[in-house]
Amino acid sequence: MAMKTIVSRDNPAIKRLHGLATASKERRKQGETLLDGPHLVAAALAADWPLKALYVSESGLTGGEIQALVDTLSPSLPCTLLPDALFAHISPVDSPSGLLALIDLPESPDVGGLEDSLVVLDGIQDPGNLGTLLRTAAAAGICDALLTDGCAQAWAPRVLRAGMGAHFLLRIHEGVDVPAVLTGYPGRVLATALDVQAQSLYTLDLRGPTAWLFGAEGRGLSAALLARADTRVVIPMPGAVESLNVAAAAAVCLFEQFRQRLPR
Repeated sequence: MAMKTIVSRDNPAIKRLHGLATASKERRKQGETLLDGPHLVAAALAADWPLKALYVSESGLTGGEIQALVDTLSPSLPCTLLPDALFAHISPVDSPSGLLALIDLPESPDVGGLEDSLVVLDGIQDPGNLGTLLRTAAAAGICDALLTDGCAQAWAPRVLRAGMGAHFLLRIHEGVDVPAVLTGYPGRVLATALDVQAQSLYTLDLRGPTAWLFGAEGRGLSAALLARADTRVVIPMPGAVESLNVAAAAAVCLFEQFRQRLPR
């Protein structure tokens, strides 16, 4: 694959990439985002997700994994080689991976007709937590994730990196009015909550469709969403720990549902 080289921070393409890496406003304005690292780029390719351009650091190109991946790509895909310092300038993470891919932000899918199990993420602002939650949902066989306005941008580079390819396996709905969307939902609506009225996760029949509500650590679910739940759920914890990280709690709940759905 033929590559062009950029060496100046003043190059318009570098300024644009730096904006995409650091600012959600710029990503929305340009309608684009960045995939960071060979694993994420490979996951996009496996899902037939279209790439617009590729950016490789000089040291990254000397690594066998990145070189092998670049060699599999179409010669028509624009590919740019950058000095390591310039690549670090546009990298969305503190430890540059050596490979970035430019993609379009997808349009939010239709949120109607939800019938199977899904996750609702309310006010999850930490990119690592949000990406991990999406990864956990995809691993547990969930197809739809509904995000409220208080969440971090789902397609931000750091969220994408934490998701490790889950974004390409899920229907991600951002900025959702969840109570309105769940009107008519045929399954149960369960909220994780530290509440004396909450039922143990392990006493519930979870084989049917379920909307799982997960709120941000500290603040928890909004009052409106908590009121929408049919049942409040608690994870029994024999250890002297007050609560679990929200991503860990989601993993326990979703895989308990998966376990109950296994053929007996």
